[in-house]
Parts: sequence; C-alpha cells; structure tokens
Amino acid sequence: MDSVSTPGWNVDRPFLTGQFYQEIKATPGTVEFKGFSMDSSSGTDNAIGTYHATIQELIVIDDLLSTFVGIEGRYISIKKVRGKEDAITFQVDASMDLALQEFAKRLFPLCESYILINQFVEARSQFKTGLVNHAFAAALRALLLDYQAMVAQLEHQFRLGRLSIQGLWFYCQPMMGSMQALSVVVKKAAANNCVGSAVLNLLQSQAKAMAGDHVVRSLLEKMSQSASTAYLGILERWLYEGVIDDPYGEFFIAENKSLQKESLTQDYDAKYWQQRYSLKDDIPSFLANAAETILITGKYLNVMRECGHSIQIPVAEKSKLTSVGSNHHYLECIKSAYDFASGELLNLVKNKYDLMGKLHSIKHYLLLDQGDFLVHFMDTAKEELMKKPDEISVEKLQSLLDLALRSTAAAVDPCHEDLLCCVERTTLLKRLSTLKDLEISQSAPDSNDLEEPLSITGLETFSLNYKVQWPLSLVISRKALTKYQLIFRFLFHCKHVDRQLSGAWQVHQGLRKLDMQGTTVSVSSLLCRNMLKFINSLLHYLTFEVLEPNWHVMLNRLQTAKSIDEVIQYHDFFLDKCLRECLLLSPALLKKVERLKLICLQYAAATQRLITSSLDTADTNMLSDDSPSIEKYKKLKLRTPSQMLRLAPENITVFESVLKFEREFSSELHSLGPILSSGSRAEPYLTHLAQWILGVGKDQ
Repeated sequence: MDSVSTPGWNVDRPFLTGQFYQEIKATPGTVEFKGFSMDSSSGTDNAIGTYHATIQELIVIDDLLSTFVGIEGRYISIKKVRGKEDAITFQVDASMDLALQEFAKRLFPLCESYILINQFVEARSQFKTGLVNHAFAAALRALLLDYQAMVAQLEHQFRLGRLSIQGLWFYCQPMMGSMQALSVVVKKAAANNCVGSAVLNLLQSQAKAMAGDHVVRSLLEKMSQSASTAYLGILERWLYEGVIDDPYGEFFIAENKSLQKESLTQDYDAKYWQQRYSLKDDIPSFLANAAETILITGKYLNVMRECGHSIQIPVAEKSKLTSVGSNHHYLECIKSAYDFASGELLNLVKNKYDLMGKLHSIKHYLLLDQGDFLVHFMDTAKEELMKKPDEISVEKLQSLLDLALRSTAAAVDPCHEDLLCCVERTTLLKRLSTLKDLEISQSAPDSNDLEEPLSITGLETFSLNYKVQWPLSLVISRKALTKYQLIFRFLFHCKHVDRQLSGAWQVHQGLRKLDMQGTTVSVSSLLCRNMLKFINSLLHYLTFEVLEPNWHVMLNRLQTAKSIDEVIQYHDFFLDKCLRECLLLSPALLKKVERLKLICLQYAAATQRLITSSLDTADTNMLSDDSPSIEKYKKLKLRTPSQMLRLAPENITVFESVLKFEREFSSELHSLGPILSSGSRAEPYLTHLAQWILGVGKDQ
C-alpha cells in the first residue's frame, strides 16, 4: 500500500474535499476487513467488550464517524450538561478496549467543536441576531459543508476497508486546531450574546492570539473578513451618503432622531451637532483610529442632504471599501471620503449660503460696527426703553428698529430684515451667572449683588436677535448668538451712558459759551469731562483693542479652515476671547465698571437740576423744560462778582452734591487699579484696559 503525506489545511478553502479525496488512499497499518457487516438489526447490541479487538476498532471508527457530525453511535453517546448550553460530554462503553477509548477521547474535541459550531450557525441565522452574525454564520455553514464532505469521504474509505483508527486520527489532525479555535469563538460569542462590532472584535482578537499557528490565524482572518462584509456595507452608506442603514443597531454610530436641525436656533447647548450622531462604545478595532473621521464624514454628508444638495462620491473611491485587509486600503478610502465631504460642505456654506456675509452683517449690528442706525433708533425709542421690561412693547420697538434701518445706510444690507428686537428680564450680571458653560472667573459676585434692582429699565435689558437659517445655524447657533447678545448689551449700555453724558456736557458748554462763572459749574464741568473720558476710553478699548483685532484674526483663520468643524471652532474661540477681554467673564471687574456707569447715569440725570439750582430763581424758570438748549441760556443775565457772592449760600448744597458725585466716581475708578494690576499678570489684555481708563483725570 502506498503511503501518503499529511494533507495540509487550505486557507482559501480549509476543507478542500477534492484534494482530500485524492490524498486519502491508505494509511500506515491499514487493514482490510472483508465479510464484516455493520448491520445490527438482527438483535440487541451486545457490550462492545464481547467483540474481538479488531472488530471493536471497526465499531469505534463507525461510531466516531457518526459522532463527527453530531449523531450518537451505538457505543458512544452524546450528553449535554444540564444548565450549560455549550457544555457537552461523551460517554463510551466501559467494556471498550482501553487503547480504543484513548483514541476516541482524543477525537472527542473535534466532535464537540462541530456540534457547538453547528448550534451557533442555527441560532445566529435568525434575523434578530444582525447582519454581522448572519454573515459569520454563512461563512461557518460553508466551512461545515466542507467538513461534512470530508467526513463522508472518510466514511467512504472506511467502507472500502482502507481506514484504521490510526489513520482516522492522522487525517483529523489538520482540522483539529482550526475547529477548536472556532469553537472557542462561538462559545464566547454565545456567552456574551455578541452582535455587530463585538463579533468582529472577538474574531480579530482570537486571530491575534493564534499568531503562532499560521493556519488557524489565516482561517480566523478569513472568517473576520466574511463577517465584516455586511458591516462594511453599512459603513459605505454612511461614508458615501450620510445615511445610517442599520436595521439591527449594529453600527458604531448612534442616531438620535429626536434632535432636529431646527433646535439649533433654540437650544443654547447646540445638542444637535454634538448628539444627533454619536459614537457608541463598541467600535471595531480595525476602525478605532478612524472612528472620529468616519463620524464627521457622515455628519457632513448628512448636512448636505438636509440642504437638498446632491452628493456625488467618485465611484473609484467607493469601490475600494470592500474588505478589511493588511494593506489598509480602507483607511485611504475613509480619508478620501472625509476630504471630499469636508470640502464640499465648506464650499456650500461659504458660497451658496454666504457665511462670511452673515458674519459681517452680525458684526455691523450686534457688535455695533456701523452704529448710525443705533443713533436713530435710540432717539426714537428712548421713551419706550425708559419703561420697565414688563411694560415694553417689543412690537413697537421692532417697528422703530425697522424704521431706523430703512432710514440709514443699513438699508442697503440685504440681511437687515433678519434683525429682531428682544427685551431680557434680567441684568447683564444675572444673565451671565445663568450660563454655566462659560469659564467665568472664580471671583464671582455675592448673591446680593445679583439681585435685580428695582429701577431696571429696557435700557439695561434691550438686545438684538438675528434670524439664522440652516445650515448657517451650525456656526451661528443659539449659543453663538447668545454670546453676541451679551457683548451687544454691554456695548449698547455703554453707548447709552455716553449719550447721557454728552447731553450733560452740552449743558456745561452752553453755560461756558455765555461765560457763566461759578465754582459749582467749573467743578461739575471737570467731572463731566472726566466721566466722558472714562466712557469713551472704555468704548475705544472694547472696539479697537478687543473686537476689531480679534475679528481680523478670526477672518484670517476662517480663510484657511478646511472643515466646518474648524469654522465652528474658530468662531467660538473668537466669541469666548471677546467675552473674556470685554470683562464679561470677570465678575469683579464687570461689577466695578457697572458701578461706574451707574454713577455716570445718576450724575447725568442730576445735571439739569444741579446746574439750574446754581442760577437765579428768576432765571431758572426759563429752564423748566427738560431738554437743554443753548438758546435758553442766552436769555440768562451775566452775573457780576458781587452777584456771585450773594448766591454763594444757596450754592453750597449744589456744590456738595457735585463733590459727592466726584468722590464716588474717583473712588470707584481708583479701586480698579489694584484689580487690574493683579489680574494683568494672568490676563495681559488688562494692561491695555488700565492704560486707557486709569489715566482719567490725571492730566487735570
């Protein structure tokens, strides 16, 4: 009889039956038994020990061939351990020859592996187990068919009398390791109820663990590729269409359908962009490093689909994503898809939806870049803004704003119709304290400082809003608009203080033109000048030291941005930096500035009374009207030194009131020095602020 070489394990098709048929001819020690019949229908089986050893060998081989495919033999029984689905025991007749028992026990692991794998295939072929399990089960079923064909060929050789127990052991060796490795995988998959990514990760981890056995590792890698085919189909739709086609929830990207794009204009936290699509915990190990890129790519494509923009992915790129191999072509495919989606969305937002035009428009109105409309609006809406917030008619303010926009240079801006009026119900400090995401300085004001003053009016709470449509709401979200509004409220109130002090300054200038000499007027005039210098210096700092430089830095960065996420990042950075340098994130400094503005407003409101009280009683009748006019002062009599002396007693109270305002203003202004000095070490921008506002009055 010819000897044969040990058949190898074919990686492409491990149980290549054709090859096996040709190689199985005879084995060392083959004995042909003629005239032996395996038919036992004539009566009850006797104990196997009653047969001759050679007959026992034939019986055991016949039983083992049946057991290989999960069927009990006459003297080998299969038992499942109660309570353990994946535990199987094999029992042999105790009278069996000990050597045959030992051979049988060596082959039982192969039988057990087949049974476990077959059970897994049947269970995982159900729809509810997911596409990955379906694909894995299909690959296992194909393997089991080859395995069964090989068992059938062994049985054929046995029927020809050319297979001994040693030969059976010899021919089973190549498949033992692979079947046992697969049984370990299916055991773990069944025990942990693995689906989707978990199955792929399990296969890949087991393949790595079998690095020393090339045949087994190659088989597990083939299984992994077969199982990943369905998963890559889901991935392709996400990468090339921005659609999650995941009927069984296997994909590593989750979709929260309750979050709609319209929420971006209402939700301060902008949950839509961050939480509409998110990564799950179970990510395939071969995609772990590219998971974020995959997530962002699909999000970009989804935005374009929501805009009705046609998406055309190059077919050549799409065809690459077919398998997971060692060449990592799929990573190149993911990178290409990301570059395409990022560039397309960025061009769409910048060109079709004119992102830069919207940002410039917002800068004109909310950052007061072009304030001519504001002067007109503040003149016409002064009466309404003097009311308490609850008493203000927003509709009336909106009509006045529209009139101001149409009457000024803003009328040529196509975006001016998107501007809306709104009136807050809290002061700026209180509003800032409610925004928990802002990195506000630790030196927060006391709770008493945040109590709403009784005299709060629309001048302190008025703000502008801006209508933003999808997809620009990704960049100009509710959070971004809220930050713009905080800056606007601060600037608007500073403008109001400046206007009030300018009115007071006009009163002083009218008296000065008429050569009205007197101590009260001189001191008040100097105080008014210092206050004006303070508020003008503050406005200059906010505009030319903070907003303009940071705006130009942001514009330069936006020109080089390669994705919409970078645009969002640069825009948010600009707003946060402006908030911080405008003192809105420093409660201690902001409180001081607000106190200084309040003193300026109180002084400006009292100017009319203080100045007129220093004149003759007869003359003051001419100034009964609230609006100061130089024409009124022309009717006043010029005083002689003797007249000024006679009026001195009456001016003492007025003079003391002016001095009181001067002391309060100077005290608050000087108290800023230590705060700015200590803070400038960590925040260099405070040095510029100190240079502008701490010099007020030093040149006098």
